[in-house]
Amino acid sequence: MLNRNIAEPLYVQVHNILLDRINTDVYTVNARIPSESELCNEFGISRMTVRAVITELVRDGKLYHIQGKGTFVSEPKLIANSTSYIGIREQLEQQGYEVKTMLLSMEKANPSASVAKILGLESGDNIYIITRLRYVKNEPLSLHTSYIPVKYCAGLEKQDFCDEQLCVILSQNYGFVRKTVNETLESVIATSEESANLKIRKGFPLLLLCDKIYDEENRLYEYSKVVFRGDKIQISLQYSF
Repeated sequence: MLNRNIAEPLYVQVHNILLDRINTDVYTVNARIPSESELCNEFGISRMTVRAVITELVRDGKLYHIQGKGTFVSEPKLIANSTSYIGIREQLEQQGYEVKTMLLSMEKANPSASVAKILGLESGDNIYIITRLRYVKNEPLSLHTSYIPVKYCAGLEKQDFCDEQLCVILSQNYGFVRKTVNETLESVIATSEESANLKIRKGFPLLLLCDKIYDEENRLYEYSKVVFRGDKIQISLQYSF
């Protein structure tokens, strides 16, 4: 129950109570929570306060709303660390998830001006463009695009990108061991192509993770872009000083 004799606002108390019920499975995944009226009666507060709390929990991904049916508990997001240390697939498999990979395309092509600049390529240098779609629990989670200079990895098109991770292929078959990774993470909205592959609407919020990967000789041998469904995963970043 709420404590009206302490300085903590009622709004914060209600938020914490509902969040605790979600985290401890008092409200289970995909279950409908009590209506605004029921919560108003339970806590003895205004509908405006209850609605504000629910709106915030929906915005934080803890709840979702279905028009005409009510508000329900969201499935918890997957949690993964930066790909600088270990691939997303390996991380999720270590957590017990079954991860499937679909190869959408593998082509040898001339790089765009922007990709050529990033990779430091000379005129006439070609690249491999590898695009893969990752599934967890039979739902699309992320779209991966890697750009790799052909001069470093001749014959790369013969490799199996569905059953083996690209980082393993590059390490075991071509001797590339990552030494330095420059990484950026930002929020973007889904393009038409991304929405079709990830089965979401155009404009849906995504997380874009870009990596420039260097080996021990400071060669930039891979540039990758990964877009994650923002409603399915949380990227954890940890630093030691």
